Amino acid sequence: MSTIDNLKDRTTPVFSQDDVTVLFVLGGPGAGKGTQCERLVSKYGFAHLSAGDLLRAEQNRPNSEFGSLIREHIRNGTIVPMEVTIALLESSMRAILSSSSSSSPTTPPKGKFLIDGFPRKLDQALKFEEAVVPARFVLFYDCPEAEMERRLMERGKTSGREDDNADSIRKRFRTFVDTSMPVVEYFEAQDRVVKIDARPEPDKVFENTQVELEKRLGKDF
Repeated sequence: MSTIDNLKDRTTPVFSQDDVTVLFVLGGPGAGKGTQCERLVSKYGFAHLSAGDLLRAEQNRPNSEFGSLIREHIRNGTIVPMEVTIALLESSMRAILSSSSSSSPTTPPKGKFLIDGFPRKLDQALKFEEAVVPARFVLFYDCPEAEMERRLMERGKTSGREDDNADSIRKRFRTFVDTSMPVVEYFEAQDRVVKIDARPEPDKVFENTQVELEKRLGKDF
């Protein structure tokens, strides 16, 4: 059975929430997710997984099961099947857990993961929780569009990224609102969203993030 078929058929999570802590990190383009994830990794020892980075790396990996499929979707501007993205996330989580120095043959390895920029759609969230592990909550960096646009336009002066221009930025905003906000609303209805005001300077945002995380997970998580 292929990896994709295995995921489609699976209805039981492969990891336990007792052993694996997953936070989904969401926010519009320019909200500062990457900066905050770096700080959370440094402070709390999370592993940071970016769905976009995993897809880009996989398409270039020799003998990849998914490489040609990913390239085809990127070339056609279509969405990569969610099972591929979830399989790459699960594989990365397994690799990190297996290399954990705390693991032993008799004790399940434990890990803490920030999954950045995923899930982008509600069906992705539902499948990940069904087949991999339920997330503890969504860490949502809330920022007005005008401020995100200002940041991205400023970044575009030096980033060299083709999508750091006004037209592309506004399309990305619309995509986020149309597809990702329903994910936030779904988790919010279950009291599984930690909303952080992303307008202040990064130091203040991180300070607020720490306070909210420790409220949910305790000081010693």
